[in-house]
This record gives sequence, C-alpha cells and structure tokens, in this order.
Amino acid sequence: MKRVVFMFPGQGSQAVGMGKEIHDTYPDIQSLYERANEAVTKDLRQLMFTGPADALTETENAQPALLLSSIALQQLLAQEGVEPVATVGHSLGEYSALVAAGSISIEEALPLVATRGKLMEESFPKGQGSMSAVLGLSQQEITEALKGLPADEIVDVANLNCPGQIVISGTKTGLELAEPLLTEAGARRVIQLNVSGPFHSRLMKAASEKFAESLERVHISDATLLVYANVTAKPITDHTEIKDLLIKQLYSPVQFETSIRNIQDMNIDAFVEIGNGKVLCGLVKKIDRKVKTFSIQDPVSLEKFLNWYKEEQ
Repeated sequence: MKRVVFMFPGQGSQAVGMGKEIHDTYPDIQSLYERANEAVTKDLRQLMFTGPADALTETENAQPALLLSSIALQQLLAQEGVEPVATVGHSLGEYSALVAAGSISIEEALPLVATRGKLMEESFPKGQGSMSAVLGLSQQEITEALKGLPADEIVDVANLNCPGQIVISGTKTGLELAEPLLTEAGARRVIQLNVSGPFHSRLMKAASEKFAESLERVHISDATLLVYANVTAKPITDHTEIKDLLIKQLYSPVQFETSIRNIQDMNIDAFVEIGNGKVLCGLVKKIDRKVKTFSIQDPVSLEKFLNWYKEEQ
C-alpha cells in the first residue's frame, strides 16, 4: 500500500464555489453539510457555494468553511480505502488534520474554529494588526533585522513556510517600519498579506486565554494517526498534549517547513493536499522539488489521485 500524508490548508485558501462540484457529484457527503449547518447554526453551505465573498472571508466563516470542505474530501477518500500514515495542517488546517485523525468530531470542531476565528478577530483592534511575507531571508536574519524596531511595536516571526518564505505578524505600524529594515538586510521582497489581524504573534495571547475556555468544553480524544503539530513540528497523538498545543498555536509560529522535513523521514510516497487551493503543494515543492504531491479539491483531481493510489506498485 502506498504511504501518503494528508495536508490541510489554512485561512486564505477560501473562495466562493469551494467544494460545490464535490458536493453535487457525491450525494453521500451532502448530509455532512446539513450536519455542519446545524453545528454552526448558519447556512455554511450557501456561504461556501454562492458567497458573498466578503462574508466568506470573515475569519469566523472562513475557518469552518475550509474545515468542512477538507473533511468532505477526506471522507470520500476514507470510503475509497485511502488511509494516510500521518496528517498535518497549516494553522487552521491543524483542526482538519485532527478531525481526520479521529481526535475531534466534525460537529465539535466546526463551532470551535468559528469561535477561534471570532476571538482572533476581536483580540486586536480591527485594521491595526496584519501580516507580511518576507522573501529571501532566513529566520535568523529576520529576527536580527526586527531588533531595530521601537520597543512598543510588536512584530514576530509567524509562519516558517519554506526556504526563503517566512511570514511576520504584528502591529500595522511595526510592519511598515520593518519593511525598510528587512530590505536593507537583503530581503528580495516584503509583501503585505490580505489578513485581518496579527495572527501567530504575541498579540494573540489574549485570544488564546479566552480560547482555552472554549477548548475545555470540547471532547478531544487521542488521535488514531500521527498529527504533526504546528508548534513543535513533531508528531503527537496524546489528547492532553493536543489541547495544550492548540492553545499555544494561536500565538506561536507555524513550523511548516520543519514539519514537512520531519515527515519525510517516514518514507512517504506522496503528500496530498486536501481542500481548497494548492498553496501547501507549492510550499512542499519549494522544500523538496523531488517529492510527489497531489492537491484534491474537485472530482477530476480526486479521480487522478485515486488512479495513482490504486495502481500496482
């Protein structure tokens, strides 16, 4: 049997129409969307399929929408007998990874990530925090350059995505002041991201404290598969550790590159991105271009993957 790892995308991958073709082609999963609507007490399916885009992009809607579209595909793969050897997610995608690994039920995960999104939005004044992608510098070079910022402007390393692509997060003013410092340090480009807050930075500490209360009300089991945690880049299965790391994840950097490198030690045949977009496949290729990747988001890409998976080795 081929050894595959499921990867689940995070916020930013949402788009109006996401998952519609899969939903319409496979009636088996339509009940999942009905259960999801009940769990979040809103018409998530309608929002995903027809928008409007600005409502779908709101963090408290985008997060459950991305989770739902990923898990619908994962369930179809499970029906076809596809079992990964491990799962990994990028930020919000970690929740999809945990649902796929049997640690959290979809009914509990959906309202939990909607709450997570709401708390992330509310934890810092709107429009005063953001994130930027820095191209062409190492983590050490970025950290060094950020030392030149005024003490009252907080900017942290937030996502370690792949060689030469690191995301920073903090106050709007801090990010503006950081740009010339990073350029001077040799950054090829500093690109402002279209996000509504300073996610994965110290500025999310208040949100993490409130989120811990919501997490207490959710039943988390030991995972049945290895889940590579964003905070440590290491595999976890223990429910207590999962809970602890989900709280830390809100204000800690996403160690995506190291997670992928650690997973490669497991002798993997392919990395499979499940859900909207192809962002994670792009990052994996930049980490190691020889690695085989698939992104599954519609019936055509699902078929293509299944044909490969079921081929005789």
